[in-house]
Amino acid sequence: MEKQDDIHCGCGCCGGEAAAAVSEGGVAALGSDKLIQATFLVDGLDCADCAAKVEKAVRRLTGVVDAQMNFAAAKLKVNYDAARLADVDIENVITGFGYRVGVSPAAQAAPGYQKTVFRISGLDCADCAAKLEKRVAAVSGVRAVQLNFGTGNMAVEHSCQIREIIQAVEQAGYEAVEGSEPAAAAVDKQAWWLKPRMLATLVSGVLVAGGMVMDWMAVNEQATITTYVLAMLIGGYHVAKSGLYGLKSMTMDTNFLMVIAVTGAAAIGEWSEGATVVFLFSLGNALQAYTLDKTRDSIRALMELAPREALVKRDGEELRLPVEAIVVGDIIIVKPGERIAMDGTVVSGMSAVNQAAITGESMPVEKQAGSNVYAGTVNEQGALEIVVDKLAEDSTLAKIMHMVEEAQAKKAPLQQMVDVFAKYYTPAVILAAVALTLVPTFVFHEPFDVWFYRALVLLVISCPCALVISTPVSIVSAIGNASRNGVLIKGGAYLEQMGKIRAVAFDKTGTLTVGKPKVTDVLPVIGLAAEELLRTAAAVEKWSEHPLAEAIVAHAGNHNLPQVTNFQALVGRGAQAEFDGQTVYVGNARLFEELGHELTALENDWSLLEAQGKTVMLVGTDKDVYGMLAVADVLRDNSTEAVAAIKATGVEQVVMLTGDNNRVAGAIAGKLGLDAFYGELLPADKATTLTNMASQYGSVAMVGDGVNDAPALATADVGIAMGVAGSDTALETADIALLSDDLSKLSYVMRLSRKTVSIIKQNISFSLGVKLLFVVATFFGFVNLWLAVLADTGAALLVTLNGMRLVREIK
Repeated sequence: MEKQDDIHCGCGCCGGEAAAAVSEGGVAALGSDKLIQATFLVDGLDCADCAAKVEKAVRRLTGVVDAQMNFAAAKLKVNYDAARLADVDIENVITGFGYRVGVSPAAQAAPGYQKTVFRISGLDCADCAAKLEKRVAAVSGVRAVQLNFGTGNMAVEHSCQIREIIQAVEQAGYEAVEGSEPAAAAVDKQAWWLKPRMLATLVSGVLVAGGMVMDWMAVNEQATITTYVLAMLIGGYHVAKSGLYGLKSMTMDTNFLMVIAVTGAAAIGEWSEGATVVFLFSLGNALQAYTLDKTRDSIRALMELAPREALVKRDGEELRLPVEAIVVGDIIIVKPGERIAMDGTVVSGMSAVNQAAITGESMPVEKQAGSNVYAGTVNEQGALEIVVDKLAEDSTLAKIMHMVEEAQAKKAPLQQMVDVFAKYYTPAVILAAVALTLVPTFVFHEPFDVWFYRALVLLVISCPCALVISTPVSIVSAIGNASRNGVLIKGGAYLEQMGKIRAVAFDKTGTLTVGKPKVTDVLPVIGLAAEELLRTAAAVEKWSEHPLAEAIVAHAGNHNLPQVTNFQALVGRGAQAEFDGQTVYVGNARLFEELGHELTALENDWSLLEAQGKTVMLVGTDKDVYGMLAVADVLRDNSTEAVAAIKATGVEQVVMLTGDNNRVAGAIAGKLGLDAFYGELLPADKATTLTNMASQYGSVAMVGDGVNDAPALATADVGIAMGVAGSDTALETADIALLSDDLSKLSYVMRLSRKTVSIIKQNISFSLGVKLLFVVATFFGFVNLWLAVLADTGAALLVTLNGMRLVREIK
């Protein structure tokens, strides 16, 4: 475990192994004590209930201030007093439950030491790895060493020379190379069938099959029993270790219930059933761990996006450096086909960049000097030189990874309900099993062994695994799906709430519209053609900083414009400049009326353009009016389709809230087919309008830019910020963030939400239904132990697989 001089988030999202731990930590002075904040990555978590037991056991340790297990990300965050507790004590609790934990290559070394990660070749057994670890630890100057047998990564904290460590490894008969695998290999890639639990399960299965054959062939009874006992010991080792350790920590989980069941079966001579129970339960756990690992791929896929190194220009040289060594202000070179390693701004080159991994955009985006680019995106065409704007750990991708991980840890209301239910459900089942043994035996004088066996069956079938896991696996899968589609959902509560939305309010500028004015109409009156009229107006407006002027210049193209002199801005009216020996004016009707022009002949065209929500400007001299230009903040390309798609999901009211005047607001609302619009609103007015809508429709979502619309976003049941890739403020303030400017993602999120809630309800109903059916059957003696285990683990696997359907695209 490594500590740092300041407290960080401890998320560990920047890298590390699934079987490794501690990414970041911190030290804060609390009187004479030191409070450490650390994150452990735990390998092998297959049950939300088991994860809760580990969290509870760690909380009980003396010196632990707080512990929070993120089952979805398989991470345990712990705040503890370094003066009263060592990190090894926490690791011992985790390993005591049968899970693996190690040290992350990303962790920082203690003062006076450096951290180096080595790739070890030639390891062929865990015991050999343990011996090598001890050998390296004995090298003078080595403070700490942890070797992950699964990945072959060895993290060493040392003050000695690196060659001394490599020499020690070579003397042990192995090969060491400095540097770990890239982030894609940071996850434990050990084949699932080679993991200790699966190996034990497979051996147990072979022994159970052998015992059954020996039973069928009537082989020596003692040999048959011995075979079954070996099957129970080998297959049940990890189960018993976890269950008994939980009891030691004053927690009882499904592993402990299974230990009771198997021990009871052996006590009454049901050797074959006991062995079958062990095998089926162990197999169920292994398969469940495998399937759950797939639901965590949303984080791991993000980890694989950003390259671990980049080509950097420094002092006239091109160097390939790890991203950790690249600082703000460095220039990185990205060739065609390469992924961009850091967030930055293009300083040279033109290319198309595929940003789908960050924003969910299906088409590549053109990039040139001044364009922003994001780590993890793909440069498809030309070479780019990019000045780095953010460190690797501060990149948009890193923030998204962290937020997705945090979102997966936040419980939806349905999940909270299930957790509360399970809290009282498990003790009630244990009491019911005890009653099922004692009441028939001592009250009705029924055979003890019969009702004891049925009590064991009841314990097994009542394990809450399927029920507890029914919700989180669905939430994790859905949030992972959303993140791949450029939608960041901050937690299960918001995901669930989106399916209940009955009214949606949009901000106008920058949300329904592009947010920048554009020239929409060029109407000559006399003297000049349309192109010449536009170039004349742009020549004057070239010197103005007004947004409308910038739109005219951009539309004309800022090249080869006529030269003008004596430019003068006319505040509130327009601008003027001298061109070809005369003064040319560009401005509103008020300006030209002051010049003495009669504008009656232009009123029809003028009124028609203004009715469309456009701003009209005249171009001319004090003698002639050359023509009119209309400028407007145009709609986004897919705004109309997006509004229609939202209505198709069943939303009752779609409205627009804007500070713009009612005339412009009405024109926009008419084009989009909105149900209503509210113009000339201040930020506080928008919040009030949302409150009124909520009283009428119940649940309201607000879509805005995430900054200017903060009061309205906070008032809504769900606040949605759009187009916020790279915007720290918007990413942090919104409940849901659309990372691109694609409004069609809103209807997608609503469909995803409703599908998620539907699957969660299916899982809960199925889990409870199976339990109820088998509990009733148990009372009548229709269920035996192995069938109970099959039903319990089967239900858990089925709800897991059903939840994983949300990983796929939602239609």
